Amino acid sequence: MAIEGQGGGTAPRRLRLGMVGGGRGAFIGGVHRMAARLDDRYAFVAGALSSDAERARASGADLLLDPDRCYPDWEAMLRGEAGRPDGIDAVAIVTPNHMHHAPAKAFLEAGVHVICDKPLTTTVEDAEDLADAVRRSGRVFVLTHNYTGYPMVRHARAMVEAGELGAIRVVQVEYPQDWLSTRLEETGQKQAAWRTDPARTGVGGCVGDIGTHAFQLAEFVTGGRVTQLAAELTSFVEGRPVDDNAQMMLRFDNGARGLLWASQVAPGNENGLRLRVYGERGGIEWFQEQPNHLRVSPLGEPPRTVTRGGPGSGAIAGHATRIPSGHPEGYLEGFAQIYRDAAELITASLEGRDPDPLATWVPGIKDGVRGVRFIHAAVRSSRAGGVWTEV
Repeated sequence: MAIEGQGGGTAPRRLRLGMVGGGRGAFIGGVHRMAARLDDRYAFVAGALSSDAERARASGADLLLDPDRCYPDWEAMLRGEAGRPDGIDAVAIVTPNHMHHAPAKAFLEAGVHVICDKPLTTTVEDAEDLADAVRRSGRVFVLTHNYTGYPMVRHARAMVEAGELGAIRVVQVEYPQDWLSTRLEETGQKQAAWRTDPARTGVGGCVGDIGTHAFQLAEFVTGGRVTQLAAELTSFVEGRPVDDNAQMMLRFDNGARGLLWASQVAPGNENGLRLRVYGERGGIEWFQEQPNHLRVSPLGEPPRTVTRGGPGSGAIAGHATRIPSGHPEGYLEGFAQIYRDAAELITASLEGRDPDPLATWVPGIKDGVRGVRFIHAAVRSSRAGGVWTEV
């Protein structure tokens, strides 16, 4: 596992990474590849980059993959890589939601570590089945809830864990966008088309696509678990078969109460993920479009701003930081942090050692199952008129 490092001594070798999905016309595949490369922990060596064999081949050529490792489908990649002495260590699943379960399970059963886009699956049954596969395989499974990779999100969680806010009382989380305010799916826009198709996205539209990010962020930072929700999901754009706006109340197991709003039909909003957490002794606020800042408001004191890399940010924020304060880090670095932590977990597994504890905050299979249960609870609640529903 060891190779000579550039500065002398040894360093872990790059992990060999394959990818399912993410070819021509796919937004998130490129993000995953950039994130994987940023900290130089992976070599991207194989792909089944499209469900269309010719597009898969062309996409692999675009990315300069060895033609022998440009596969027409994920089953062929699984067989081909299993027969190679330099086969992949890990696979990234970056397909539409309905195509997460089968390849993720098969690669786990073949002994390959998995990095999977969210939401985990389209049904609770498949989510639980995949959780069983992770347990049986003993392999690393990482879910790319990328906003948990931001340094100030991790600092916020550390503050809550340290009791700096006191008992948590109120959690407000919102994620407004405006890109689906019209029937973009009818124009041939690939991302809009699959995200508004229940056969591919699942029963939840907006609530599954970005509502899951808001839900997971609230649980990640507060450490609480939502036990019940009362939701109203709406499809404002005529003819759209899945929701494009979600509003709900939340009850947490620690007694906190919350509100969650996610929308893809809110003009003037680009990617407005925002979290506010209020406890007995203070509050915090984080906004994704200004991710290097965390607003901290101790009770009875003037609010102050803690910056990434600046005074007051702790070790966990430092672990997720690459460049000096004042030089902005953002979306790609947050995504890359998920990949860097995944690399540490996978390398530790390959080397038979314990991972760096700072890498263990990366989302995994439990977060994935929680997210799918959240989507289905929200849909059930809304269909029943917004009644309180168990998660």
